[in-house]
Amino acid sequence: MKRIRLAALATILGATLAAATQASLVDRLAGRYNHHFRNGTVFGETYRSDDVLEIVRLDRRRAYFRAKVNFFNGHSCAIWGVAHLEGNALVYRGTDRCVMRLRQVGTGLDLDDAGGSCQQTCGVRGTYRGEGPEFRLSSRRPISYLPRLRASREYRDAIAEDAGRH
Repeated sequence: MKRIRLAALATILGATLAAATQASLVDRLAGRYNHHFRNGTVFGETYRSDDVLEIVRLDRRRAYFRAKVNFFNGHSCAIWGVAHLEGNALVYRGTDRCVMRLRQVGTGLDLDDAGGSCQQTCGVRGTYRGEGPEFRLSSRRPISYLPRLRASREYRDAIAEDAGRH
């Protein structure tokens, strides 16, 4: 009888720990990330670019995200939406078959669009596959402009899209 109680207690504790770990992932990733780098054009001009990733906690299993990343010759990718916690990643599933995974890999955040499923959000030289932005966890900062972010068209559209699915 004691073993059954201990096994039940271990199961409950394991489930509680797993839920706490998942819930904390949204909190751990929330913030603003930057990646600054030298960029250029086909004419040999150089300039500084700034990739930005914002993640805003909505609840313990959902987060709003917006990514704007830049590439050679002024091309860029821009995507936003509400991502849901799935295992060890925040996953956005767009209405246009776009699937974007945001997950921690080592000391950074990886944006993975499932084999190019979100390519329509990019210019000609932009991609989320492999050569994409490098968002280091050490670049994470609190978002100091939440009222302005929540008033943005991107945020309102993302919340409406997510509400329409549930």
